[in-house]
Amino acid sequence: MPLSQRLKAATRGDHEGLDQRLMAFQPFASRARYAAFLQVQYRFHRDVAPIFEASMLERMLPGLRGRQRLDAVIADLGDLGQAVPICYEPVVLSTSPSPSPQMAADAATPPLDLPTALGWLYVEQGSHLGAAFLFKAAAGLGLDATCGAQHLAPLPGGRAMGWKDFVSQLDGVPLTPDEIERAEAAARAAFTRVREHIEVCCPVVATT
Repeated sequence: MPLSQRLKAATRGDHEGLDQRLMAFQPFASRARYAAFLQVQYRFHRDVAPIFEASMLERMLPGLRGRQRLDAVIADLGDLGQAVPICYEPVVLSTSPSPSPQMAADAATPPLDLPTALGWLYVEQGSHLGAAFLFKAAAGLGLDATCGAQHLAPLPGGRAMGWKDFVSQLDGVPLTPDEIERAEAAARAAFTRVREHIEVCCPVVATT
């Protein structure tokens, strides 16, 4: 089974639960709620920022840096008059006892464990594929690719083609069975991390 399909199967329940929790907050009911959702997006994209800075990964997945959306999230926060959290501590992504040789050789950035990076990246890129609905919902608040919803806008060439290209690259990275398990664990951890951000930034108040 290709790595992308393994990761999809390993995170199906996490993905469904996350979607349900986010929709319970109704992030597009108002601009204020959408602003809270942007805080979640900033935190997660800040978590994965080191992945896009690793030159070794850029060589493995050509065009990776162009898929980074942290700058777009920051611009969207500014459009809504929201401050970037200055005290936020991003998660440490390297969970392997020893980083993969390919990533450790990249002296330009701190060492990343390759399977861990791929698992988190799968979740991040998958969120952009699924953002078509969110982009349309943001339009209902008067937001678009030029104001407030830049990070949800499709990349040049469209979402489907961008995802297809990414998956082709992802599935082409050779991993051992142990590394595949680490990638699956990392993808689940990424969903857990987003859920934690939602609980902090998008609380659902129980009504009686």
